[in-house]
Amino acid sequence: MSTSLEAALDAGAIAVFGASPDDARPPVPVDPFKVGVRAGDYARETAKKIILIAEPRTGPAAKRWERVQGVYQGINSTGAKIEKIIPNLGKEIVNLCSLNKRVVIAVTNSGGVAFDAALTAGAPVVCTGTIARTTFKKGIKPAQAAARRALELAQQINAGITVVAASSNSLEDVLAAEYIYNLILQKVNKG
Repeated sequence: MSTSLEAALDAGAIAVFGASPDDARPPVPVDPFKVGVRAGDYARETAKKIILIAEPRTGPAAKRWERVQGVYQGINSTGAKIEKIIPNLGKEIVNLCSLNKRVVIAVTNSGGVAFDAALTAGAPVVCTGTIARTTFKKGIKPAQAAARRALELAQQINAGITVVAASSNSLEDVLAAEYIYNLILQKVNKG
């Protein structure tokens, strides 16, 4: 999810969101309808189109649509429109459709749920980050971009930063969160 959203930002997306799929059952409250409203309002205000990223990665699009009804209903309630739904393929999403000047919402079991849970818990803003390469960022560049984005947002709203791994069941996610956290600390300590 975070790699897909980083790729979307690289490709010119104006905003990215994450949301829980309808069938997810996390141990904390989530509200995909509310994420849909927030993203729909933003898209409507900026006269932009919405792209949904969803799972499963393979198979018929109807399976993806089944899992995004809460987000869809939220978007629909704002009058905003979904241009397309695409599979969650990481950096490869840039080859599926134009993401330039789009609002992108990733509805996924791990990252989407974590993003949604943070918003539902009252986080004033949520951003994502990845350590995986994208079309335009290699090596440590994606992680540096995530750390910079988190610091800039925290400064804009005068808030602290919480770094969360999308899944405790994925060592890659845990190590990525630690890596990005350490980059944030380095930037804060340099000052």
